[in-house]
Amino acid sequence: MNHLWSPWRMKYIENHEKPTTCIFCKALKQVDGPNNLIILRSQFSFVILNLFPYTNAHLMVVPYLHQPSIENLDPGVRAEMIELVSQGMQVIRAEYNPEAFNIGGNIGSAAGAGMAEHVHIHVVPRWAGDTNFMSTVGETRVLPEELKETYRRLVERWKQF
Repeated sequence: MNHLWSPWRMKYIENHEKPTTCIFCKALKQVDGPNNLIILRSQFSFVILNLFPYTNAHLMVVPYLHQPSIENLDPGVRAEMIELVSQGMQVIRAEYNPEAFNIGGNIGSAAGAGMAEHVHIHVVPRWAGDTNFMSTVGETRVLPEELKETYRRLVERWKQF
């Protein structure tokens, strides 16, 4: 396996052990900003950037309740989460102009959930060609923008919605 250097990949490799505490619950206890990556807090859920994004502006919608699956959530929580997914798409479209989106959740470890204990929905903007030789051959993602800049841009743009 060929490992090309990227700051995200190196951070992931160096911290490859699964966290002992929930990353989402931990982020909720911090002041919102570039350190916890929470873009917006709503009544039942919040929007946070993915620390290891698939593409620029890859965010997640997460309920405050620490539950492993969406069927454990009240209808109002689920409805708000879907509304935040929709708003997230609008904000990302306005700021980054993606050509498409992947929206979804991995419910359970067998489905690929990195944090299976706390359900979340991914909003991943996509552009033609964003899967290129670097990700296919080098198994490395190249992102043209640092997370702190993505955070700043999305927080500012979300204020317009």
